[in-house]
Amino acid sequence: MSVAPLLVAELFPNGVIQYAVGGVLVAAGIGVIYLGTAIIPGNSTFLETTLSYVSDQPRFRQANYLASRDWRLLFAVSIVAGAAVWGLVLDPGAFVTEVQPWRLFGGGVLVGIGTRIGKGCTAGHGVCGLGSASRTSLVNVALFVGVAIATAALLTALGVTP
Repeated sequence: MSVAPLLVAELFPNGVIQYAVGGVLVAAGIGVIYLGTAIIPGNSTFLETTLSYVSDQPRFRQANYLASRDWRLLFAVSIVAGAAVWGLVLDPGAFVTEVQPWRLFGGGVLVGIGTRIGKGCTAGHGVCGLGSASRTSLVNVALFVGVAIATAALLTALGVTP
């Protein structure tokens, strides 16, 4: 018997179809935005472009922020709306986690900082950057994955649980 089906069943106990559908939708959305604007879409500059609506600070009034803020706002809203549709309609049920709120908040802050330092998020580098054969994205994705594996291994070794 092949090991692959057993491994897939163990790693994805709820199946893989939702991940495949999500991947196709992400790729289609990126393609539509790129073909329509010639801009590689990403959401890591969402905060700065959104602040350009309300701030007079030069940092947030950059021409590229002003030019892209509308579609970036729509892009961010569509991410949340897509997750809501999936969670409420296609896979109804409460989202439950055993992770404490302070850990979720701390992780979000660290991801936000890493996103700015890395000049993009895991999805941006992993989907758009690798798809564009960017060497910078290849290095970033290798670092993201390597740090994630090392952190998970360290926390597991220390006995840290949610």
